[in-house]
Amino acid sequence: MTELKYDLHCHSSFSDGALPPAELILRAKEQGVTTLALTDHDTVAGLAQAQQAAEQHELNFIPGIELSCLWEKKTFHILGLNIDPCNTELLAGTQQLQNIRLKRAKKIATKLEKNKIPGAFTAVQAAAGSGMITRPHFADFLLKNNHVSSIQNAFDRYLGQGKPAFVNTEWVEMENAIHWINSAGGIAVVAHPMRYKLTASWMRRFLKAFKEMGGLGIEIITARSTADEIRRTVHFAQQFELYGSVGSDFHTPKNQWVELGRLAPLPINIKPVWRLFN
Repeated sequence: MTELKYDLHCHSSFSDGALPPAELILRAKEQGVTTLALTDHDTVAGLAQAQQAAEQHELNFIPGIELSCLWEKKTFHILGLNIDPCNTELLAGTQQLQNIRLKRAKKIATKLEKNKIPGAFTAVQAAAGSGMITRPHFADFLLKNNHVSSIQNAFDRYLGQGKPAFVNTEWVEMENAIHWINSAGGIAVVAHPMRYKLTASWMRRFLKAFKEMGGLGIEIITARSTADEIRRTVHFAQQFELYGSVGSDFHTPKNQWVELGRLAPLPINIKPVWRLFN
């Protein structure tokens, strides 16, 4: 019997991932993944291609999304798993987020121009194609045009918080993001909870609000999770009776530390989120 291997968080070239959906599915299959969710940032544009490739390669596919949102003026990412990509409320929401991203991209490009780096907007628009424009698109542009020495350097010098081309983004409120996911029949899951660097009391406040708004899950295992982070996340999941998810947050084959399916097992004292999939 095949061992089940889940990876419920990854990105394609329709947001800030390097691989087109079909190549992503093939790579997941090669890595022994049996169930994969594609969760591009704020878009469902790549899901149909991924679904088609998954059927071809006999891989169980879960349509997903990763929504950018605000709670208490802080930015969070909420995964929507097992969504209906054709749901009208969700699609209207992604359109709203696309408009926000477009405005942000124009502001970033203007700031770069003031720093004597022209042509950024046209370049990132072409690179994103029909997908979402993300900050990594700008980092790629800066690297290709020899303005920085690496992707990280692009964030350190220009795109990170407090840097010359940083733009504070007014995302939608978390309540809206969770409502769109639930309207689309999906399961709302907090992505990479330890990355927000919240104190324990802030995390409890956040998870209480998340649960009250209709959120059901929390990502316990990511490709970068330490044993201590897993232990702390398990504690929060139990405290708030949340289902546990696992996801690599894979973006590119160039990052040797993050690979599809290369994940610690979900602790046995946690209810797996895939129990909620129909």
